[in-house]
Amino acid sequence: MKNAQINSAVEVVLFGALGDLSRRKLLPALYQLDLAGLLHEETRIVGVARQDQSNSDFINFTKENLTNFVSEGLDEVAYERFLSRLVYQKLDFKETDSYSALAKTLANGNDERIYYYSTPPAIYGDITEGLFNAGLINDSDRVVMEKPIGHCLESSKVINNMVSSHFEENQIYRIDHYLGKETVLNLLVLRFANSLFTNNWDRNYIDHVQITVAESVGIEGRWGFYDEAGQMRDMVQNHLLQILSLLAMEPPADLSADSIRDEKLKVIKALVPITRQNVKEKTVRGQYSEGFLGGNGVPGYLEEEGANKTSNTETFVAIKAEIDNWRWTGVPFYLRTGKRMPAKHSEIVIHFKEQPHNIFKDSYVDLPANKLTIRLQPDEGVELEVMNKIPGIASQMNIHENKLDLSFSETYENERVVDAYERLMLEVINGNQSLFVRRDEVEAAWSWADSIIDAWQASNEKPKAYAAGSWGPVSSISLIARDDRQWVE
Repeated sequence: MKNAQINSAVEVVLFGALGDLSRRKLLPALYQLDLAGLLHEETRIVGVARQDQSNSDFINFTKENLTNFVSEGLDEVAYERFLSRLVYQKLDFKETDSYSALAKTLANGNDERIYYYSTPPAIYGDITEGLFNAGLINDSDRVVMEKPIGHCLESSKVINNMVSSHFEENQIYRIDHYLGKETVLNLLVLRFANSLFTNNWDRNYIDHVQITVAESVGIEGRWGFYDEAGQMRDMVQNHLLQILSLLAMEPPADLSADSIRDEKLKVIKALVPITRQNVKEKTVRGQYSEGFLGGNGVPGYLEEEGANKTSNTETFVAIKAEIDNWRWTGVPFYLRTGKRMPAKHSEIVIHFKEQPHNIFKDSYVDLPANKLTIRLQPDEGVELEVMNKIPGIASQMNIHENKLDLSFSETYENERVVDAYERLMLEVINGNQSLFVRRDEVEAAWSWADSIIDAWQASNEKPKAYAAGSWGPVSSISLIARDDRQWVE
């Protein structure tokens, strides 16, 4: 993170500090910021959870997880410095009176605080009220809210209302970690710093767009949460719609938070509604059954530990989304996401239109269209498929497809690819909301997603079965094949 500046000293207060997100992502991210010299020497990290632990217990917990999740190994000096920042506070999140203990812990720290809600969204309001009643909210504080915020538009409004009753909108950071990924951030540069794409980024030149976010894992013991959410609420309503909005938005006036978020909101509001009348033609929902991954047998969703054998929750979603505006009318955006798919694999593929006339028929009968692939994971990078002449003295002009491949790990081999949470935590510390989601964006996304969920529930159809280790239900192939197209796999 070159050229970043050390900001003022803050208290980073992690609610749910002993949870999975904290140990896998938040604590390692904060360590990396410390290693890079981006944390003020007086910044403290206060872990808050319900469990009865001492400071030394929390330090040992952090040691174990930094060892497990910092892949490059630990720098001894930064490691010791980071551990010295840690403080632990036991707290019952729903007991207002218990926040007085937290107030005492914070009294000796910095006046500027970041409250990170790494907890179920249902208790965001309880935490906010507890902080307010303990006098722990001031104008310089920020709050970070993990997704999904609610399970529908109305519940989202309730949660946002409770938090915004004591925090102003410019203090609230709704996090979607996909917005911190290097390749997602690079969308802005790719689109608006290169005339090659800026001038060819609309319905006149682009045939269709595919966005795939595939996960090889199942529910990983999160049955209670996941069965209430499903893939639509867990992935589409936030991650995929955020990617789509960055792909499709108009050029912002500048890189300020509101300029970018204003344009993203316009895209979400322009999405053609999917309702009970057209849901069968526009969507496919699936649920994985038993199958094989990596040569090993894996159980189906209904055979997972603690499963409700009659659950109709979807673990796969495919959608044909359309944007009703001047730039994108007639260009479908095919969205696809699922669990227990063949590989962990996330990418965007921009399919440009075919050439109207082929003068190379003798060499290449069907001239393929150019494709721009933006790989989000596992190998972040950008790839452009173009036609190229095969070197040689043959009288015939022989051509074939070539790939111009910009792999971040190879092109920037001396630069470490920053984890999304590192960047996002730094932006919160710096008070920059550009990579975070504004309330009206969240509500517009829920409004569109709710219509689809309502249509699914009204149809009373079960999700289509697909074998674990496959690319989803057969009907997802039909969804795109009806338009004489096919998924890139």
